[in-house]
Amino acid sequence: MKLRIVVEIVSFVFLGIISFSCSQPDSPEGSFDILITNATIIDGTGREKFSGDILISSDSIAYIGKVDREKVDIDQLIDAKGKVVTPGFIDAHAHGDPVAEADFKNFMNMGVTTICLGQDGFSYASENLSPWMSQIDSTGLGVNVLTFVGHSTLRELSGTNYAPQPTEKQLSSMQEILRQSMMRGAFGLSTGLEYTPGYYAQSPEMEALAKVVGENEGIIMSHMRNEDDDQIEKSIHELLLQGAFAPVHISHLKVVYGKGEERAKHLLSILDSARRTGITVTADAYPYTASYTDIGIVFPDWAKAPNNFEKVRASRRSELEDFLRSKIIRRNGPEATLFGDGKWQGMTLAQVADSLKMSFEKVLIDVVGPEGGSGAYFVMDEELETVIIKDSLVCISSDGSPTMHHPRGYGSFAKMISHYVNETHSLELTDAIRKMTSLPASIIGLKKRGELKVGYKADLLVFDPLEVKDNATYEAPHLYADGFEYVIINGHIAKSPDVEVTERYGLFIRKE
Repeated sequence: MKLRIVVEIVSFVFLGIISFSCSQPDSPEGSFDILITNATIIDGTGREKFSGDILISSDSIAYIGKVDREKVDIDQLIDAKGKVVTPGFIDAHAHGDPVAEADFKNFMNMGVTTICLGQDGFSYASENLSPWMSQIDSTGLGVNVLTFVGHSTLRELSGTNYAPQPTEKQLSSMQEILRQSMMRGAFGLSTGLEYTPGYYAQSPEMEALAKVVGENEGIIMSHMRNEDDDQIEKSIHELLLQGAFAPVHISHLKVVYGKGEERAKHLLSILDSARRTGITVTADAYPYTASYTDIGIVFPDWAKAPNNFEKVRASRRSELEDFLRSKIIRRNGPEATLFGDGKWQGMTLAQVADSLKMSFEKVLIDVVGPEGGSGAYFVMDEELETVIIKDSLVCISSDGSPTMHHPRGYGSFAKMISHYVNETHSLELTDAIRKMTSLPASIIGLKKRGELKVGYKADLLVFDPLEVKDNATYEAPHLYADGFEYVIINGHIAKSPDVEVTERYGLFIRKE
């Protein structure tokens, strides 16, 4: 009996070895564009890293395994010894002009190879996106770009603008523009219900548009109506109503004024409960505790368009001062508002008020106004945000651009590694990579990107995780990140330590 057991075990092990050996593809033969050797591969799925070589042919990954150098001819060789190779990062929520800012070097230098534009309810304002897309195709892009259709833009194109309720004709127009835009390659709808004119939309309008998104297999990316701690649950439930018709996604999930681990867990439990009812809901977050948006965010709705600010200033001056004083104090005081553009760029509201010998509420009313610029607002709690970032269905975004005065546009993805992986050990490297690659790809519906897999597009990074550093600060927000040695986009080396690359290899990606 013992002999039989031993024989069976030996046979099982032997067959297992044969099976394993047979499962390994033979080293390919022929010509290839790029060979990456000695790689420690993190494939983007969250699985453990493994060793191997990678062959790239044209714009795609041709082989992953052990390559016999004598059997292949290659144009370019990258020795990745001591480094990891990962998919290029996908920024689920970004900003920028793909015509005027087409290089997008801020993104590439922090490892981002694909960005999602048309966010917060605002996108390229045309009923036909094809000519715009073709124009961008002809001039090229530093990174891959895809777009969503902005809800506020639909209101403008349909003539709805600031009306609380669109006419039947206007709503049909919004639906048709959205439908045609998705047929031409947009990935879904973005909303910015905290901004005008999107702010005026009500549930029937949003649900009608959600149906179009669902019918065309897209997703709704939502800057929700209100991110304040006492309003955010209401905002989430409003979005979940749209989730009955299409997948929904919370852009830059944060809790203004909210604090602590338990508060974050409670909000995440709301999303988990919705998923158990069949709603597909996800979120993204950026690794900073200051938001960035127009200064109008601190003004009351009755002082912003379509209302006349000059009339409000003259007729309701005292009321406006009281509102702004209370609002700013609640938002951690004038020291917590940092102007990001214009004459006062780089100064806090407190510093501007001191320099002008005025109260900060008078500065906002008489000097700045609700359309007088943008700023960073230090209104978030790091403990709460860390819990959100660690959630398995929260991917990473920058909510940044090449020009905004906030470090997130230059540092977000590098900070995920330098801070959350290397410094605080809040995340394993494989999990952090998943949050920046396959997870956003699956959420967005981006095909054949976000993983290192044969047949997938060759968007790859080669880097030493310990060398990754986010250099951008609030004082100097436009400093490139360090550490991403090679960036490969669509099979081309777009960033190299050996030579400065000037060609653009990014594409305008249309939804299939």
